[in-house]
Parts: sequence; structure tokens; C-alpha cells
Amino acid sequence: MAYDIVVLGGGSGGYACALRAAELGMSVALIEKDKIGGTCLHRGCIPTKALLHVAEVADETRESESFGVRARFDGIDVAGVHAFKDKIVNRAWKGVQGLLKAAGVTLVEGEGRLAGERRVQVGSEVYEGRHLVLATGSAPRSLPGLDIDGERIITSEHCLTMDRVPSSVVVLGGGVIGVELASVYRSFGAEVTIVEALPHLLPTEEESSSKLLERAFRRRGIKYELGVRLDSAKITDTGVLVTLAGGKTLDAEILLVAVGRGAVTAGLGFEEAGVAVERGTVTVDEHCRTSAPGVYAVGDLIATPQLAHAGFAEGIMVAEHIAGLGPAPIDYAGVPRITYSDPEVASVGITSAQAAERGMEIVEQVYDLAGNPKSQILGTAGAVKVLARKDGPVVGVHMVGRRIGELVTEGQLIYNWEALPTEVAQLIHAHPTQSEAIGEAMLALAGKPLHVHN
Repeated sequence: MAYDIVVLGGGSGGYACALRAAELGMSVALIEKDKIGGTCLHRGCIPTKALLHVAEVADETRESESFGVRARFDGIDVAGVHAFKDKIVNRAWKGVQGLLKAAGVTLVEGEGRLAGERRVQVGSEVYEGRHLVLATGSAPRSLPGLDIDGERIITSEHCLTMDRVPSSVVVLGGGVIGVELASVYRSFGAEVTIVEALPHLLPTEEESSSKLLERAFRRRGIKYELGVRLDSAKITDTGVLVTLAGGKTLDAEILLVAVGRGAVTAGLGFEEAGVAVERGTVTVDEHCRTSAPGVYAVGDLIATPQLAHAGFAEGIMVAEHIAGLGPAPIDYAGVPRITYSDPEVASVGITSAQAAERGMEIVEQVYDLAGNPKSQILGTAGAVKVLARKDGPVVGVHMVGRRIGELVTEGQLIYNWEALPTEVAQLIHAHPTQSEAIGEAMLALAGKPLHVHN
């Protein structure tokens, strides 16, 4: 069976490519061995954010008296939480299936493997495309010597189906996945300790944002061990005994391994078909073309940010590139990043460390959320930090605070349109909103601070 495009993998990047290609009049076959929507919809973004919302409700119930509301927190109904989570996931899953069907995309259920030049074999059937798009996604990583048993030593995927709230959790990894799930478990009542080998939580974020998160986590009772590696983990009668480099030990009911996700490339015939794989990821150019003619790769399969919205953008770009529309390459610094913990951490653009590496002379402004009335109403601490080239455009927006992720879209527009602080400063931000924090920082950078003490 021949198509204009055969997409192997129905996650964010794969189905976005299929939809855009169908809109552009191309015939598309989309092959998926599991469920359309992939990691994001079924094991990542959507279900974890449902858990984080439940965590927020739990915390607000505990804190309700401070707002003059009498309520009592009796605990977490795990079955009820899963019912809420699954309802959200299933509704979105049906929606995506409906979109693909309406677009005329041929859905193929089954495990595909490359079988020659731009050919994919699924069972006894072979699907051939003028172009092939690889979108096989990622799976949780582990570390040598760790036996993931799904009971005592688990990954983020096991968290989504656990039938209880553990009394204590050691989270191995202080990146986005580890930080978000640590936040959930603490809100659910567990004792939580994060172990991170690098000097800070969220080590790829602006250092000041990481420090604000660490301070907030300390206040919440979330412990962490920074700059230290795991030595060993031993299952005991009551849980797991975790030994750190240097000899310190931690006892917990559960060890959650959150050391990142690795691309799914093994056993799929990529290299035999001429697709170069380096350090476990498929090598691509700025338009996601692989080393094999007519073959593209998108999403977690390539060494770009493992974000669903980056996958959407890559899938759309590939479809438009195949159609000859000449889309611009993606500026990955301009892709917004959010960690949905409490507090949230959001950013777009470059960090001050990256600016220094590039020899860029910058000016910066920090606006403390303590001066923002809406943040006071929400009961959140945090800050907005804006970086700009000296006498030039904004190059980075970094934010920490409850619900602050909703502001990253404005930061994205500011960064991607290369706006000057003076241009943003003349725009009027609604009062009282958290978005005023961005406006206040820009006013200060423009030399006319309002509620900022310099």
C-alpha cells in the first residue's frame, strides 16, 4: 500500500504531522502499536497534570481556613483520583481519534519496523511512502544496577496506576518529571526526598529559579540531596534502602526513578535502513531530515526538547517541508518550558549563564511576586526575571510562582518577536493579574519602574 507519507508512531509529533499533511492534501498512513496520543496523552503531560490539579485541590482544602472557608481534609481517594484522571485522558484520546478520522488519515494498529527504503512492515502488511516520518517516542530511563520492579522501585509510568499513596518516597532525579511527582506526593501526604546529581533542582533552568523552587520545597517539607549520586538501592521488608555516594542512607517505601526518558530506536530497523543514530537518538538536520533520503524524525526520538508542543511544531514543520512550503526551522530557545510543580517554574529564551557563554552583554530585572496583589491573593511567593541585551531585545523570561506557567505565552511572544523592554513597557497589563509582574519588570528595564524598588 502506497501513501504520500507513512508516519511510524502516533504520539504528539506523529499525529500532528499526519493531520497537517492531510490538510495539505496528502495521503497519510499513521502506524501506532499502542494508543494514539502517545506518551504525552496517556503516560505523561495530561495524566500527570491531572494529578497535579488534584494535589492543588488537596493543598487548598488544607489551607482553606486561612481564606475563611471551613473545610476538612480527610485524605486522598486514590480510586477517585484515577477516575478523574482517566476521564480527562479518554476524552482527549477520543478527540484526537475523531480529528484523524475526519482528516482522512489511515490508522494502522500494530508494531511497525522499517523494511527497506521508505517501507514499514506491520505484521504481514508493508506500507510504502514517498516520505517516511519516524515518531516512535521515548521510554523511561533507568541506571545500571537498578531493577525496576513496578512495586518498590518504579518509574513515572507506574505512578499513574498505583493503588495507594506511599508513606514515603525517594525521587531519583531532580528534573521536570522528578520535581512534578515529588510535588504531587508531598501534597498527597507522603514524606519526600529528591536526590539530584547536579548542584540544583531543575538544573537546566535559570539558577535563580532553581533556588526559589528549592526554598519553596523546603517550606513544604520536601527534602533534597543535591550534588550527590546514587550508590545503590536495596529492596527491604518495608521498602527500599537507598545508599548515596559518600555513604548516607535513605529509607523509603518507594524509590521513584525519574532520570529522564530515552528515545525508542532499538530493534526497529533504523540503522539498517540508513538512518543514523547517535547516542540513542536519531540524527537530523534543522528540518528534521535524517541521513536516509525522504526519511524524517520528530519528537522524543531526536535530540530536541522532550516537550509535546515541540513535537507538535516539528510534525507540522515536516509536513509543510514535504509539501514544499519552505517552513522556517524551529528556534528551540523560543519554545516555552513549564514545570507544573507547586510552585510552577516557567521560562522561555536563554539563561544568564548561556548569555555569558555567548559573550552577550545583558541587563536584567527581577520583580518579586510579593509586590503583586494577585499573587498575594493566591498565597504564592516567587519572582519574574527578565533578561535583555544591553540596549536591545528581551532574550529570556524566567518565572517562579503558583500558576505562573500561564504567563509563559506572553514571554514567548516577547522573546520570539524580539521585543524591546520599552516596547513592552508601553503596553497596559490588566490589574490585578499576575501578568502585571512581567509588565512591572519591563517598566523597570525601560527606566520607569512603578512598583519596583531599585
